[in-house]
Amino acid sequence: MDKDQEMAERGPARSGPRDSLFLLTNLATEEGKPLGRARVRNLSATGLMADCERPVPADAAIVLDLRGVGRVSGRVVWSKDGKIGIAFDHEIDPALARKPVASGTTSRAPSYLRLHQIGR
Repeated sequence: MDKDQEMAERGPARSGPRDSLFLLTNLATEEGKPLGRARVRNLSATGLMADCERPVPADAAIVLDLRGVGRVSGRVVWSKDGKIGIAFDHEIDPALARKPVASGTTSRAPSYLRLHQIGR
């Protein structure tokens, strides 16, 4: 296998370090047409790799919401065997996706699950 063929099968060279993680997101076209769910497997400031429930073609312009980051736009740079690589239109801070999500409320069991004590 020559170098050009090997590069075509692996996709373009990655820029920047990537962190492995597991996030779920929904993919959509820029116009809002759903493209299915995706499991983000690794993430960097400039892109991600994800497993998709449906095929997504290379060169598709997409948008997705990343937990802690928000709405991100990009382009599918490669697509093979249910996996895709996305290059973001603008760099993100991937550390934001790792932060715990705060609910803003105190964690408490619903009233129907709490034991009520009489006389208190």
